[in-house]
Amino acid sequence: MLWFLAARAVNKPLLVASPGETLRELLSLAGDPAFYQTVLRSLASILGGFFSAVAAGCLVACLSLKSTFLRAFFAVPLGIVKATPVASFIILALVWLKSSHLSLFISFLMVLPLVAGNVYQGLVETDGKLLEMGRTFGFGQVGLWRHIYLPSAMPYFLAACKTGLGMAWKAGVAAEVLGMVSGTIGRQLYDAKIYLETPKLFAWTAVVILLSVGMERLFSWLVERLGSHWRKREGR
Repeated sequence: MLWFLAARAVNKPLLVASPGETLRELLSLAGDPAFYQTVLRSLASILGGFFSAVAAGCLVACLSLKSTFLRAFFAVPLGIVKATPVASFIILALVWLKSSHLSLFISFLMVLPLVAGNVYQGLVETDGKLLEMGRTFGFGQVGLWRHIYLPSAMPYFLAACKTGLGMAWKAGVAAEVLGMVSGTIGRQLYDAKIYLETPKLFAWTAVVILLSVGMERLFSWLVERLGSHWRKREGR
């Protein structure tokens, strides 16, 4: 309603496209096969960076737990990544990488410190009494990790993944816009802005929002299903 009223108040589609104009443009895009190719290309790159960062972040957290030296070693670059604006990394990456790899790299870079920090925190806060009990009952390293460390770190891991998924999506699309990566959602946003196609700009923005919400819901559903399956296997 606020959007509709704003469009009526401005009464200039070049500045603010109405919900009706945006919906018509969105339906027009949905009828074009190239639309789905564009969406899939962006999704593949951004999700590739996200899942790579999740795997690398978990590895960094586990290594940091076992070695003080590695913890100090990883702390410096991860701290730099967290403190540096996304736009700076995008511009630097344009010098080092092909534009087609840009969104994957930026998504990876933005998610890595978040996952590594959260998972490490979850591992550090594992109850020492539970670890002592596990060793008393003869748990080896595999048993300790499976039955004690993993349940302790899981809430931190899931929180990091949910937040990181949104960060990866926003940072990846921003990289596509600044890098003008052809055949991507970011390039479509850039072209719509350059050619003053405001309804199309709003429509592609709606696509970004819908995909972001959809991915978060899908991830939550998958986590719930996997968690239920894991609890059944563990007899809980």
